[in-house]
Amino acid sequence: MSTRGETPAAARPVRQVRPVRLGPRSVAALALVSAVGVAAFGWPLLADSASGLAHSRDAPWLFAGLLPLLLAVVVATIADTGMDAKAIAMIGVLAAAGAALRPLGAGTAGLEPMFFLMVLSGRVLGPGFGFVLGAVSMLASALLTGGVGPWMPFQMLSMGWVTMGAGLLPRPDTLRGRRELLLLAGYGAVASVLYGTVMNLQGWTYIAGLGSGISFVPGDPLGENLSRFLAYVLATSLGWDLPRAVLTVVLTLTLGSTVLKALRRATRRAAFDAPVSFTAPGGREQSGNRGGPPGVLETDSPQSISRTAR
Repeated sequence: MSTRGETPAAARPVRQVRPVRLGPRSVAALALVSAVGVAAFGWPLLADSASGLAHSRDAPWLFAGLLPLLLAVVVATIADTGMDAKAIAMIGVLAAAGAALRPLGAGTAGLEPMFFLMVLSGRVLGPGFGFVLGAVSMLASALLTGGVGPWMPFQMLSMGWVTMGAGLLPRPDTLRGRRELLLLAGYGAVASVLYGTVMNLQGWTYIAGLGSGISFVPGDPLGENLSRFLAYVLATSLGWDLPRAVLTVVLTLTLGSTVLKALRRATRRAAFDAPVSFTAPGGREQSGNRGGPPGVLETDSPQSISRTAR
C-alpha cells in the first residue's frame, strides 16, 4: 500500500553512482599540486654539486605548502559539484580506515593492505576527492604510528597520485563486475610498484656521500644519474614493491566486489551529486538548483515533501 505522492519502492529506479566529476577549478587545483609535487621530487636531479640535497631541508616547506593546496582541491571540487559536508565526512571515515590498515603490514616485506582500499575508493569517489583521500590517509597513518619525518609530505603526494589515478581509469559509469576488478587489480599492481619507485627518488639523494656505484652524484648528467637510480631501485626496493603489488591484486580480486558495493551504496545514499527539487501541488517544479545533474527527487504533495525532509 502506498501513500499518495510516493513512488512504490519497487518502481523507483536505482540511481547510477558516478565518480565525482572534475570541473575546471578542480583540474587547475590538481595540476598545481601535482606540479609542486613533481618539482619537489625531481629538483635534486637538476641541481649542481654545491646544492644542499637533503630533502629534510625542503620537506617542512613542502608540507606547509601541501596542506593549503589539499584544501584548495577540496574547495574547488565542492565549488564545481555542489557537494556538501557528507563528502568530507566520507573522506574522514575512509582516511581513518586506511590509516588503521597501514600498520597491519608496515615493515613486513612491503605488505601494505591500505593500497587496495585507496584504489577502490579512488574509483568510486573520483580523482579530485581521491587525491585528497590518499594524502590525508598517509598523514593520519603517520600520526598514528609516529612515522613523522621528512618523507611524510612525499608519501602524501605519492599516495594522492595513486588514488587520483584510480579515479581517472576509463569507463567508471558502465564497467562493472569481473572486468572492473581485473582493471583495478592491474592498476593497483602497477601503482604499488610506481609508488615505491617514486618514494625511492625522495630517499636516494641521502646516499650521495656513500660513494657506491648506485649513489646519486650531484651535478652529473641526468642520464647517468637515472641509470644509477634504476640500479638502486632494482638492488634495494623491488623486493618490497613486488609483494605490495601482489597483495593489492589478491585483496582486490577477493574483496573488491564487496568493498565496491559498500562504497557505492554509501555514496548513493549520501546523494552527493543529486540536488533535491520539489513539485508544488499544481505540478510546477520548485528547485534552487535547476539544470543540476541527474538523480533529482520530486514529490507532488506537501506531505511527501515533509516525509522526504525527514
